[in-house]
Amino acid sequence: MIVLRSVLFNLVFYVNLILQMVVFTPAYFLVSRKTAWFVPKNWARSNHWLLEKMVGTTFEIEGLENIPESGYIFAPKHQSFWDVYALLPWLNDPFFILKRELTWIPLFGWYIRKQRMVPVNRAARGRAMTEVMDRAKQEMASGRELIIYPEGTRRPPGAPPHYKYGIARLYRDLNVPVVPVAMHPGLFWPRRKFLRFPGHFKVRVLPPIEAGLDPDEFLARLIEVTETASDELLIETARNNPHLPLPPTAKQRLAELKAMGRG
Repeated sequence: MIVLRSVLFNLVFYVNLILQMVVFTPAYFLVSRKTAWFVPKNWARSNHWLLEKMVGTTFEIEGLENIPESGYIFAPKHQSFWDVYALLPWLNDPFFILKRELTWIPLFGWYIRKQRMVPVNRAARGRAMTEVMDRAKQEMASGRELIIYPEGTRRPPGAPPHYKYGIARLYRDLNVPVVPVAMHPGLFWPRRKFLRFPGHFKVRVLPPIEAGLDPDEFLARLIEVTETASDELLIETARNNPHLPLPPTAKQRLAELKAMGRG
């Protein structure tokens, strides 16, 4: 049943994406940029409903009171495609720094440009990063929030942390607080796999790390608070979902935590 439900969900997921983009395109491009956020946010909410009804996966969010009103970096763990869209309904006016090539995709790229996402030409290296930083400062000055994944790419649940120094540079240059977010959606929506597993998990929004710290001190604190919360949620999620097939990285981390008396 898990295989069948996963296949059906994946099919409906992409059909839902295409249909909503087509149906809402006239309204999306006629209204103001900020008002147009209702389209991707509505798509995210519909995906939550589909995942619950078709697969049996639910989640809850703790710590929403820790999200500032504006002007901050939102820094969640990154484990699956779920992370890319799932928290949009709880954010005001976010933006991403993303590959320039994504803006070339018909329709999807138009949506990206409408929301003033910040494209980066990776081949340009130094000059590109200067342009990206200038754009990011402009967007942040208007009260928006930057979503960035501190580890850069999707990591399996329980894997050793591999944070990139880029977020420390952004933290220093933008001079704004950073909101860490711990979660384990990758246990239910694994990266590079089509299977989707039923169960329940928590998203934990942690207190902001204030602006103005030394970048090295900031990065050390970000890793400490995020990974501590991630370990706590991994233990809790595994305990509350006993039939969930855990990836090797999660099993190994749970064994390490148990050996330390934390399991």
